[in-house]
Amino acid sequence: MRDARQTTWETYTNAWREASADAKAAALAQSVAPACVYQDPLVTARGHRELIDYMLDFHRQVPGGHFVTTSFLAHHDASVAKWHMVDGDGKVLGDGVSFGQYDGQGALVAMTGFFEVPAQ
Repeated sequence: MRDARQTTWETYTNAWREASADAKAAALAQSVAPACVYQDPLVTARGHRELIDYMLDFHRQVPGGHFVTTSFLAHHDASVAKWHMVDGDGKVLGDGVSFGQYDGQGALVAMTGFFEVPAQ
């Protein structure tokens, strides 16, 4: 049986796949608290607007890019997900791990991604 946190996680992950800001906002409204904090090695984004802007920038760099969850574990109000970053054709470009924290209503309040940053 699928855990409610996993359903929330996948709805959030689908926001990365959506092409438009409106579609991203709709997915986030179903899965992420408005005052969320997203962090990865490149950025800290606070709230839906900053996160959507970061997602749109990701799409400019990787057209059609999105994330595929390969493993998901959860307990209490936290989860860990392993994932692949793929391009629009489904080619794996990288992998990583994300930690999620959930509020009492089951919405994500913090998402922290870990991945190797390419050398500049």
